[in-house]
Order: sequence, then structure tokens, then C-alpha cells
Amino acid sequence: MPIPVGSKAPDFTLKSKTATGLADVKLSNNFGKTNTVVLFFPLAYTSVCTTELCDVSNGLNAFTGADVIAISVDSPFAQEAWAKANNIKLTLASDLNKVVTKQYDVVFPMLAGVGDTSARAAFVIDKNGVVQYSEQTPTPKDLPNFEAIKAVLAKLK
Repeated sequence: MPIPVGSKAPDFTLKSKTATGLADVKLSNNFGKTNTVVLFFPLAYTSVCTTELCDVSNGLNAFTGADVIAISVDSPFAQEAWAKANNIKLTLASDLNKVVTKQYDVVFPMLAGVGDTSARAAFVIDKNGVVQYSEQTPTPKDLPNFEAIKAVLAKLK
């Protein structure tokens, strides 16, 4: 079960590959400033993950007032190549060692026999660092309820 609504969101610092090199993505940098949508996805270069992140990237304006961070167990270099190939414009963060995936309790064991990955999950974290929305999808093929995420964000403005 993912961490519940009302919980203090575990802070994290993960790596992201940008045009200028590796950069830190730290959740608590948003505290006191902006709400954050944290999306966990299993693996880059898979059809459902590509569809999800392309759709979110193309509709970022629907998440007004929030920073969107997408996390997977891929390396930051694989994430960067995938983002470039698919024109994904949101922040991708690498949880290669699965530390944050475990903190948020969204491990998907032995996905397709290749090993543990992040489950597909979504969290809305308010400016105070408190989880206001928490969802892990039933299977990796199911997408989060983006309408519910947007409704929670609308109430937090």
C-alpha cells in the first residue's frame, strides 16, 4: 500500500540528466513554494509509460500551480534519451537503487521477470510536504486517475 493521505511525504534527492549534466531533484525544494505531483512509473521505453508521460508532458498546463516529478528505476541517462526521443518535457528523476520507491511503498516485484521496479503510482504533495492524494494502480498497465489528481490540485490553490 502506498503511503496514505495525511502522511508527511518522505523527502528525497534524486538525479536527473539535463542538457548541462546531472542535477539534483529534491522534493523539499518545493516546500513552502509549490504543490508537487510525484508520478512513479515502471520503466522508460515501455508503451504504457511512454503514453502516460507524453500525455502528462503535453498537458502540463492542466497541473497549474504544481511541479510534476516523474520517477523510475531507470538510469538518468536512459531517462534523458527516452525523454528526447519522445519529447517529454517534465522532470524525470532516477531512483536506480529503489530507495524512494521503497519509502513511498510502491515497489512492483519482478515486473515481467526482469526485477523489481516502481509500481505505477501518483501522489499530490502540498506546499507543506503533506500527502493530499495517494494512488497505486492495480496493474502497471493501468494509469492513475488524472482527473482526481487535478481535482485535488484545484482545491489546494
